[in-house]
Amino acid sequence: QVQLVESGGGLVQAGGSLNVSCAASGTIFSINAMGWYRQAPGKQRELVATITTAGSTHYADSVKGRFTISRDNAKNTVYLQMSKLKPEDTAVYYCNADIYPSRWHISNYWGQGTQVTVSS
Repeated sequence: QVQLVESGGGLVQAGGSLNVSCAASGTIFSINAMGWYRQAPGKQRELVATITTAGSTHYADSVKGRFTISRDNAKNTVYLQMSKLKPEDTAVYYCNADIYPSRWHISNYWGQGTQVTVSS
């Protein structure tokens, strides 16, 4: 059983910073890409950032220059550092990962989500 467990998040004023992290646990052979998505009330879930095993990153245009994604492969953990936060960044942030629970099988997993609220 593989789980993604997020931590961090919370309430911050506009212009502030916040960090979230996500740890994968359970029976894991290896992890490919990891990433963060977010969903604001009444809106579709959208990509925030992704990172490959080798560390190549991709960001949504709306967060470029403000958010940084990183990962610790030894800890099966992905991080998202958020700075210069805006009220429009308010959303539930979800961790996502492509995980091999065994050598021959890959599945996509989601975390339970963590709330990030940016006040104006």
